[in-house]
Amino acid sequence: MSLVLRFAQNLRSSFAAAGSTPRWVCLLALVLLAPLGMPVASGLAPEPSPVPRRWELDVDLGPLRLTTITTEGRGPESYFYMTYKVTNTTGTDVLFAPSFDLATSDGNVARSGRGVPFDVIRQVMERLENPFLQEQVSMLGLLLQGEENAKEGLVVWPASTLDVDRLTVYMSGFSGETATIEVPDPRTREPMRVVLRKSLAVNFGVAGILNPNDSTPFPIVDQRWIMR
Repeated sequence: MSLVLRFAQNLRSSFAAAGSTPRWVCLLALVLLAPLGMPVASGLAPEPSPVPRRWELDVDLGPLRLTTITTEGRGPESYFYMTYKVTNTTGTDVLFAPSFDLATSDGNVARSGRGVPFDVIRQVMERLENPFLQEQVSMLGLLLQGEENAKEGLVVWPASTLDVDRLTVYMSGFSGETATIEVPDPRTREPMRVVLRKSLAVNFGVAGILNPNDSTPFPIVDQRWIMR
């Protein structure tokens, strides 16, 4: 059993033993278990349609790397960062609002940009020396059709731990496909609906404790579309 699975199940069990389970705990367990294909409530998390039923953007991933950056008042801290290029070939302009979660093998899930000082983002962009690269907020908005309107973005996460054996990036906002499932409300036990979105899960290989001064890219082990 994976650490993520144990973490999700233990979290729900702990609150259940206390007599109540907050809604956020139920939803967190759903987020963690659904990508693993584990049973959620009375059924399994649905799989994406083998043939896209809604709009889907083309995405090319740059390398995932680790770096250490010193900022005023904080000192040296480690961060993961990744670049990507997104192109709209759907035949219609799309409102682009992506989100990126980085999950580690210890059960931690971090949303890109949270807890990241803007000075860190600025320093990473300066190192990459790409005049077309945009930070996360600037990427939001209408994505026009065609290769000439493609955008290149940067996402950054705090490295809360360097002792991991797996890194997974979950990317949503690149497809319009959704699925609605029912799970029991932890307070009333009545069915409640949860909307899952088609997301791209990318697994990166990691070998042992990470060196914060080594910026060698992490190799992609596999990637697939999931409902999350």
